[in-house]
Amino acid sequence: MAELLAPAGNPEALDAAIGEGADAVYLGLKSFNARLRSSNFSWREFEGAVNALHKQHKKLYVTVNTVSEEAEMERLYRFLAYLNKIGPDGLIVQDFGVVRMCQEFFPQLELHGSTQMNVESAAGVNLLQKDGLKRVVVARELGLEEIRKIKSQTTCELEVFVHGALCVSESGLCLFSSFLGGKSANRGMCTQACRRFYTADKGGLQEQGYYFSPSDLQLIEHIPALIEAGVESFKIEGRMKSAEYVGSVVAAYRYLMDHHEQDKKGAIATAKRMLATDFARAKTTYWYNFKTNEEGIENAGEAILNPKQAGGTGIYLGTIDKMQSADEQARRRAQEAAGEDASPESYQIVMASLKGGSYDPDPGDSIRLHKKDDTGRVSHKIRSIRTDDKGVRWIDIPTGFSRGDAVYLLQTKSMSKRYNRVLPKDLAPFKAQPGAEKPPVLDITPVTKDELSYFPEGLYFQVSTVQDMYAVLSQHPVRVILELNFETKKVLLAHKTLPFSKKQVIIALDPYCPAATEAELAESLEIFIQDGYTTFVANNTAHLAMLRAKDANIIAGPYLYTFNRWAVSWLENQQVGAFITPVENSFANLKATFEPKVRSRAMVTVYAYPTLFRMRFKLPKSYDFTYFSDKEGMEFKVNATPDGSFVMPEAPFSIVDKTEQLDHEGFKRVLIDFSKTAVSKGELKLIKTAMVKKQAVPETARFNWKDGFYNPDKIEEYKAAAERSKSFTQRGSNARGRRNSQHATNAPRRIKH
Repeated sequence: MAELLAPAGNPEALDAAIGEGADAVYLGLKSFNARLRSSNFSWREFEGAVNALHKQHKKLYVTVNTVSEEAEMERLYRFLAYLNKIGPDGLIVQDFGVVRMCQEFFPQLELHGSTQMNVESAAGVNLLQKDGLKRVVVARELGLEEIRKIKSQTTCELEVFVHGALCVSESGLCLFSSFLGGKSANRGMCTQACRRFYTADKGGLQEQGYYFSPSDLQLIEHIPALIEAGVESFKIEGRMKSAEYVGSVVAAYRYLMDHHEQDKKGAIATAKRMLATDFARAKTTYWYNFKTNEEGIENAGEAILNPKQAGGTGIYLGTIDKMQSADEQARRRAQEAAGEDASPESYQIVMASLKGGSYDPDPGDSIRLHKKDDTGRVSHKIRSIRTDDKGVRWIDIPTGFSRGDAVYLLQTKSMSKRYNRVLPKDLAPFKAQPGAEKPPVLDITPVTKDELSYFPEGLYFQVSTVQDMYAVLSQHPVRVILELNFETKKVLLAHKTLPFSKKQVIIALDPYCPAATEAELAESLEIFIQDGYTTFVANNTAHLAMLRAKDANIIAGPYLYTFNRWAVSWLENQQVGAFITPVENSFANLKATFEPKVRSRAMVTVYAYPTLFRMRFKLPKSYDFTYFSDKEGMEFKVNATPDGSFVMPEAPFSIVDKTEQLDHEGFKRVLIDFSKTAVSKGELKLIKTAMVKKQAVPETARFNWKDGFYNPDKIEEYKAAAERSKSFTQRGSNARGRRNSQHATNAPRRIKH
């Protein structure tokens, strides 16, 4: 019997999910999960939930599906030790470092590969299963036939998303939010920049729209076929959604799963009626109706995108018109609703009046607030309503919003139900928290003599066409990396002569490896190796499975994320010897991950037009533009090809002026990446000049190189330190004033440190 798996972003959603018949729930704690902006559970609530659900013979999975920097690995170890003690039914993971750490210290923890792991083929699934993972959440961009194919070639459990919000990007490959401000999707900080309002340049004409805001997934009609295919778990997205949303969606899928065998057509019709109160975006079945890869690439864009579809969800209630402080009664209601263990920030409210909508929300209704600059979205259940002497109606909203921000209705109180509480009333017995354990120091394998002969020191170029291979000849790179795409594949399979020797050419594989093209890629690799190409850049777990069985040198590409040495160690165990570090990495973390004695294993990208997000389809025919810009005027370009569509910044990422510093630190292999971008003599000259003179290239971005990822904990630490400093200064000023007024003559006492 397939499992129905529901999101539990908060205790109310947990009650709704279990009350409507979910077999299992997934939730996050306060760190290391891909929905850090959702409420998440306190330690006591989590332990109480595990205890209560196991008594009901239900399962609970914990999301640990972000990548971690080297400095966080000690805290991660303590977190895993805590989870090992509490005993959830599984961990949903992305970081190879988590897998490696669990293999070493916590083998009894059941691991599930997150959709952020970017697995979409049997080769990738089977490699992870052999390494101890029991289940894999396959990428959301797959069709029914591909899922059938994967399931027919593996005994590993498969989990499939069936309902909820979609990422426009291929799973686990989005750098957009990180590029714009360090809030990485791989770190649970995604700002959903894809859903913003953009201006497209159509030959001089400016047209605006929500060009990359996808519809929501709804696969209710495909559930019987997926059950027949052998899928073990059906997953509903929505850890940031209201309890009412979770309850109504779970109820519909539960009904269909329980009744489809008796009356499939009638059960589907009933379930679809039950979903009619889902005030989310327009629905799509995305890739499920396409029989071939080519058909999907041509048509999926039309199925998922609509530029007139706002990035928001729900029924429009208007914008915030005025705001005022909440009274004591309203604040008390908000605190009671949040629960006794809630942090004060979670129930801070103000009162707001709305204008421009056609419906007045009531207490118990769930709303969603969107900042007008698209920097934040929050779901909220209204607790207090009041009407003033002038007839203005005020509702409570969370703090952090301002006049002009939009408000949408998600669910009305009349649609909600009262559910039995899952968490025990008394949480006092549940006292466990992460301790102070320290993991042993992990060393990356030392480099042996001649081990990296295929990975010499020097300058590397990556290009997307044979023509561009000729363009970089004058720069005398030690190696050239040729991206494998629809165009270069034809050249290589035709055995055409290239401007570099086969020993000097490294073939870089595309990070998305779907079931539909898996066998074709395996056959191509066999031909390339027979032709004499020996070194490849792997960017997907499927590539590791294909290449490690052959006589090939494997370099882990930037999409096999190595933000910590535990991830590096896991990849070493897959026969990977060298690494191109992630382009969103910071200099500090790079040095912490690779100690000086092993830096010969690492290559650093110093110039690139990074692909901010990748779509597994061509854009709709109405998207007749290459360039578009956001509200701040930042420009981007989109490249639509038979391999899919790719969005890149108009201004490149560059740290070429840091090349000498990198060399001094032991990073003697650097990459200039022109993937999906034509090489020009002028740009090559600009880069070379900047390298020689150690000057920054004008109008380029540093990405996270200097400041690292956005870290809310560090922000709070800085604020607290500033307050302490301010307080200390103030106290010192007051003390000096007192001493002056008393004509103090004693010299200040020195403290020896």
